[in-house]
Amino acid sequence: MPSVSRLALASALVPAAMPAVAETDLWALIEGVTVDEIVTDTSYEVRKTFPDALLGGVENVSITGYAMPYTDMDGTVRELMLVSDMGLCPFCGSPDHPGALQVLLADAATGIEEGARITVTGDLRAVTDPETWQAAVLEGARLSGS
Repeated sequence: MPSVSRLALASALVPAAMPAVAETDLWALIEGVTVDEIVTDTSYEVRKTFPDALLGGVENVSITGYAMPYTDMDGTVRELMLVSDMGLCPFCGSPDHPGALQVLLADAATGIEEGARITVTGDLRAVTDPETWQAAVLEGARLSGS
């Protein structure tokens, strides 16, 4: 009877390819959202076009960036902005700045310093609200190692 090596057996049991989203750079996915701002005398609308992978949501993904925490009065953080690059002023309104992501933590955290490089894991969702330029939010997020 032929023998099968453990490596061959393991290879047969692992899918040939990981899901496309797992292979995608999440910052590139977020930055792939296109925005058209439509302003008239009587209305304002933001039309967004999302990459297919983002429109359906992406569960349990990790992303690394620089934290801009919103610290509550009790010193805890439940929400923060994560930016991909601190090289340019991320909140100066520059159209050249790369992505920013709102992060909603599953549990309050302490000790997150402004500008700290962190990794968070959560569920990435598209923000389809036609009155904001915000493209995505990471919900139920946990800090790496917690």
